[in-house]
Amino acid sequence: MLFTSFMGENNEYRYLPEIDFPADLRKLKVEELPAVCDELRRDIIEELAMNPGHLASSLGVVELTVALHYVFNTPYDRIVWDVGHQAYGHKILTGRRDLFCTNRRLNGLKPFPHPDESEYDTFCCGHASNSISAGLGMAVAAKLKGENRKVVAVIGDGAMSGGLAFEGINNAASTPNDMLIVLNDNNMSIDRSVGGMRKYLLQLTTNTTYNNIRYKVSQKLFGWGILNEKRRRGLIRFNNSVKSVLARQKNIFEGMDIRYFGPAEGNDVLELVRVLQVIKEMKGPKLLYIHTTKGYGYAPAEEDATIWHAPGKFDPDTGERITTQDDKPHPPKFQDVFGKTLLELAQKNEKIVGVTPAMPTGCSMNIMMNAMPKRVFDVGIAEGHAVTFSGGLAKDGMMPFCNIYSSFMQRAYDNIIHDAATMRLNMVLCLDRAGLVGEDGSTHHGAFDMAFLRPIPNLTIASPYDEPELRRLMYTAQLPDKGVFVIRYPRGRGNTIDWQCELEEIPVGKGRKLKDGENVAVLSIGPIGVEAEKAISIAELKALNENASGAMYYAHYDMRFLKPIDEDILHEVGKKFKKVVTVEDGVISGGLGSAVLEFFADHHYEMEVTRIGIPNRFVMHGTVAELRKQCGMDAEGIANVLVKLS
Repeated sequence: MLFTSFMGENNEYRYLPEIDFPADLRKLKVEELPAVCDELRRDIIEELAMNPGHLASSLGVVELTVALHYVFNTPYDRIVWDVGHQAYGHKILTGRRDLFCTNRRLNGLKPFPHPDESEYDTFCCGHASNSISAGLGMAVAAKLKGENRKVVAVIGDGAMSGGLAFEGINNAASTPNDMLIVLNDNNMSIDRSVGGMRKYLLQLTTNTTYNNIRYKVSQKLFGWGILNEKRRRGLIRFNNSVKSVLARQKNIFEGMDIRYFGPAEGNDVLELVRVLQVIKEMKGPKLLYIHTTKGYGYAPAEEDATIWHAPGKFDPDTGERITTQDDKPHPPKFQDVFGKTLLELAQKNEKIVGVTPAMPTGCSMNIMMNAMPKRVFDVGIAEGHAVTFSGGLAKDGMMPFCNIYSSFMQRAYDNIIHDAATMRLNMVLCLDRAGLVGEDGSTHHGAFDMAFLRPIPNLTIASPYDEPELRRLMYTAQLPDKGVFVIRYPRGRGNTIDWQCELEEIPVGKGRKLKDGENVAVLSIGPIGVEAEKAISIAELKALNENASGAMYYAHYDMRFLKPIDEDILHEVGKKFKKVVTVEDGVISGGLGSAVLEFFADHHYEMEVTRIGIPNRFVMHGTVAELRKQCGMDAEGIANVLVKLS
């Protein structure tokens, strides 16, 4: 097998079957922990080879996971994970090993830690950068309640680039608390390497004798009245200054009076246990900075952590990724159509630039990045900044295409309003992963974007029916004086193989009639209209079988634009039909159906309107097909509604 750590000839698990919960782990001798890490790593690899998920991130923190649960008294002590795809080892060690094969599957384990699933999951962490703020709240709550509860916030995988993380650190520095922040650096370096001195300082600052003396001296000074809170903070500054002089550097945490330890080797479980045992009882906010290797222990994942972040199915012995091959041509992914079209447009329009918050590959902006690296900006996990940065570009004459996953755009709501819409800036917000996204579950479904964007003035909101429509909308959006132009589209493949159409302008606010009909009008927006089209065929076939006259029952309109909505179509429908069905891949409250109802009410049309969309609840995880069926949004579910109305 391709493990860089020694697995031994015997593939039987010795330790994991005996570890139901962390209390069982804590019964082991510390010398046994490396073997536990090897088994835990192997278990993750073997499970994910068959049931795909986030591999490289979880492999990188196996040692940290074991060390944290070994040193801290979980679940009484709190471990707050950040970027939940690091937490597979945590799940396995906290009573869910037998269920881990159901991870991300319909009705199985949730894709990310969530308190509803386990008391060991202290906070929801589907998105990034919230661990420090949440952990600080828990640490302050423990102080207020007089509890000796330890709180550890684990942040990494780029989440430190999120603004909320810095807001949390700023507050942690000025609020009485004993929280420990573990900063897992598996990609970018905050401190430059200082060779032997680095290791010496780590040994010094985590040395038991050193810290016992330091604690006793500070207590004496407090007792003598020499060291008040203001002077205590000065002592921390002095201590940090000494380390800064020796290390020839100073970092942001020491500058904020947070005790800083590290860098430590994050893939050495024995060293992590030693360090954590020393610093866990220290008072005040602390930060332990560790280096880990993403994908650690599995050679293919170490060599290409981006691909092995979520590799799909693979052979654990050879590292070969398993793909389904057939001779049929497949439509491209929407994201690839976006990426190729963006480059095509940028080659003709020198004002076009690309902006993405740490997702150049995920949204296919890497296509333009590779061809025009100076015109694409990856700003890190900072969606609010991405929008405002794009606003600044637009204000001074550039044409930014800012691509953010729909569910991540939720964190940039104020920026859209204040830093884009109020100034009517010419910029394009591309919302990838709109609608139901599948196995990533409730925190990642792009359910709310139409509902929360529709009330904002000065916005155009559009969704393409298919890939050629996406190209035309992108072309339209970059034309002069279009203002803030939002284009939402789903994850995965569309339905059109021949997608490379001519780039043509689409009149803003104009939909199209796809099919005429007499009895019921179906209004859809976006690619979910393809399901509506299938549903109409199913319903009409059934109607024809029951009614020999063969009348056309259902008209179908592709609205294209949620805002401005096509009032000509709505007047036509209002005058002709008494029954209307709206179909959208967004939350049913506030989206297309709501806009249609408002229009009919405002213009005094009396009719029966049935809305089909994502229900007003958090939809869990499963395949997109399974979830659409569950929500009544698949072709069969829509057809059942149409048949009842005819």
